[in-house]
Amino acid sequence: MEFETKCLHSGFDPYEFKDNPALPPIYQNTSFLFDSPEHAANLFALKDEGQIYTRIGNTTVSVLEERVARLEEGSGAVAVSSGQAAITLAILGLAGQGDEVIASSYLYGGTYTLFRYTLPRFGIKVKFVDINDLSALKDAINDKTRAIYGEVIGNPSLIPMDIEAIAKVAHSYGIALVVDNTFATPFLVQPIKWGADVIVHSMTKYLSGHGTSIGGIIVESGNFDWKGSGRYPSLIQPDPAYHNLNFWETFGNTAYTNRVRLSLLRDIGPALSPMNAYLILLGIETLHLRMERHSENAKIVAEFLESRDDVSKVFYPGLKSSPYFELAKKYFYRGLFSGMVCFSLKQGRPAGEAFIKNLPLFYHLANVGDARSLVIHPASTTHQQLTLEQLEAAGIDEGFIRLSIGIESIEDIVTAIEKALVSI
Repeated sequence: MEFETKCLHSGFDPYEFKDNPALPPIYQNTSFLFDSPEHAANLFALKDEGQIYTRIGNTTVSVLEERVARLEEGSGAVAVSSGQAAITLAILGLAGQGDEVIASSYLYGGTYTLFRYTLPRFGIKVKFVDINDLSALKDAINDKTRAIYGEVIGNPSLIPMDIEAIAKVAHSYGIALVVDNTFATPFLVQPIKWGADVIVHSMTKYLSGHGTSIGGIIVESGNFDWKGSGRYPSLIQPDPAYHNLNFWETFGNTAYTNRVRLSLLRDIGPALSPMNAYLILLGIETLHLRMERHSENAKIVAEFLESRDDVSKVFYPGLKSSPYFELAKKYFYRGLFSGMVCFSLKQGRPAGEAFIKNLPLFYHLANVGDARSLVIHPASTTHQQLTLEQLEAAGIDEGFIRLSIGIESIEDIVTAIEKALVSI
């Protein structure tokens, strides 16, 4: 099936359910009945397929997992309660005490905090580098490195990753490349085709698309040789926490996602609500339509902002004047560059705060990817924990504004932005 058709049909066959429902039913239950003691034992021993407990798996959630896995062209997926949970479990599935991770300098503030402060409490050291600088990337790799992590489009700098080049470096050392594809979505960028091994999403954003549901997902490419790498003993050795199960021998190209589910999701417990899974599935049905409008509107906004004297810089990889245009064009194969636009005001933080106060139409909140247009001033909110030096390293300043351009009339969007700029 083509992408647009997958958005509506992947992972769900009405005739596999009682009464042939036209949409995936909401299995709003904690547990699933066993046919017999033998059936129960076989489910727990993984000899039979089926559901046991919603913390580990749920029928509605399973439809969502299969749909997103197919959209990303992956071998399997695990849905969890939030994007942050997805990132955390994705890393814990690869690294443990004494291991290291290399992360892009251009990260969402919450991800930076997770990597900078929380993961070290688990004994995982994180090195931050400009991962597009392949020389710096290679210098950061050592025998303890277990993952290289980046965002397809950095949040909020909107600097694109050179996925193919970074993947080649990672694989030459037997290291898995983990990519956050939240801002681009699989409709615009297909990271697995360029060598990514694990993909994470905050499904709260574009996949859901309507600001109704928090959720995250981890997708495995199915292409990485976990055994041949030699860096991931938890995937190729007997796991005493699960009857000495060898995930690689048992599951093959879904070894990683099965370990995340059967070990980390089981023990830590950030399960996705079946109701949220249902709502996200509804959002995905129109993903392809929304991303086209988001992208078309965002390009017009970026061009408008570029023409303004009170704007010092516009961050949008789809502008021909962007130093990242050719790189973005390589990966954004449809010629659409998502709905995120960022810019810096010449007058700094006071101008940024005044812009927010005087901007109509846009919702001022900490989210992106909604059908509605959204705005935030990162230096005072999502990135307020960073020093001026750290803000600069992340590619932003105190006059920086992040816009998530919605699917409203472009005339109304531009009029609202112009009104706020004039008010400053």
